[in-house]
Amino acid sequence: MMNFPEATIVLSHVPILLTVVYAAICYKQLGKELKVFSWFIFLSGIIQFTSLGCWYASKNNMPLLHIYVATGFICLAWFYQTLLKGFIKSKIIWLVAILFLIFTIINSLFFQSIFTFNSNALTVESILIIILALFTYRFFLNDIVKETSRYDIKSLNWINSGLFIYYSSSMLIFYFGSVITSTFTRNLNLYTWVFHSFFSIVMYTCFFIGLWKRSKT
Repeated sequence: MMNFPEATIVLSHVPILLTVVYAAICYKQLGKELKVFSWFIFLSGIIQFTSLGCWYASKNNMPLLHIYVATGFICLAWFYQTLLKGFIKSKIIWLVAILFLIFTIINSLFFQSIFTFNSNALTVESILIIILALFTYRFFLNDIVKETSRYDIKSLNWINSGLFIYYSSSMLIFYFGSVITSTFTRNLNLYTWVFHSFFSIVMYTCFFIGLWKRSKT
């Protein structure tokens, strides 16, 4: 029988499943930005549930995390590049994405093995997403944007807020992740990830609400 931390971690996957299913159902009705973002949701669903399966089988799921950090950021860079087009040059966002991808590969090959927690890449990813999210908040304050994107701005704001809350709240966990996983007992590890699971639930709830509030016109 699972204890409280284990049950919480497993249940945190319910919002992920609901969001993935809902994104798939309404995909054809989504606007360009939300369609791009849906690919991040689909990728997250595949990685998260594969990782959960590995956890149940008592297999090391850290290689999946290394893949998720690299590919997940590429998807989010694509989303923000689409969303912030005209506000931030696309070349800048793609340059950052490519440099980050190179950084994660070097980190996984030479500094933090694919079988260990890649705290370096996660911390850098969190900082970059927070910066992009803050730029997006500023972007939404533009009067022209309010007028031209008034039907989708609430939806996109929910999604941006979900990303901002998750990455800003989890950054310290990511930064000390390698220490936590290698030093703390299994029970303390689980309780640390309960906090992470809570932020994940908040993020995917924001994603679901964002898709729900999409423009129906």
